[in-house]
Amino acid sequence: MEPASGPRDRNGRRPRPVLTEDDPSGRDVSGMGGAHGQRRASRVGLARVVRAHLGSRDVVKVVYGAVVGLAVVVALENHAGAAGQTAAAILATALAVALAEAYSEFVGIETRERRHVARKEFPGLAAEAGAVAFGAGFPATFFVLAALDAIELPTAFTLAKWTGLGLIFAYGFAASRLAGSSLAAALLHAAAVGAIGGVLIALKALVH
Repeated sequence: MEPASGPRDRNGRRPRPVLTEDDPSGRDVSGMGGAHGQRRASRVGLARVVRAHLGSRDVVKVVYGAVVGLAVVVALENHAGAAGQTAAAILATALAVALAEAYSEFVGIETRERRHVARKEFPGLAAEAGAVAFGAGFPATFFVLAALDAIELPTAFTLAKWTGLGLIFAYGFAASRLAGSSLAAALLHAAAVGAIGGVLIALKALVH
């Protein structure tokens, strides 16, 4: 017979205990266990990685790199050589912009804070430069595929342009939502930010 004491809901039933994946008893409480639990744990881990990324300075650098990469793709579209040459040009630009970013941050620290850059700060500077390089160099992926005859060169340009625009839009949307905006306001904000890429593509279409 159940003891009379203890909390109950308004229907007189005892609430079920809430178990988490961090239950210290060692029991499998991640959903239904087994493969389902592993998938759920993977989703939780991915969500944590995404949240950590969106809370870091890498977001600023990736978006900056993405805008640069999109501008390079648009500029090259009517003056491109082979797919491999286009990929090399994009990667070279990404490397140059990343090095410029690292150097500007290095000089900025010394002029702003009146001190030398500490060795412990080098990994952070390198990580930020890497984020810029990733954003600017990602479009090269499609031209590598074109060089391998996996896709056509015009398709590579189309994918490079619209994925770059989509990335800028997605970051704008995420930033607005994290700032507390409603869904409609976040979409409007993302559209305004994405207009940067849209203007580049529109200008290219008008000039050519």
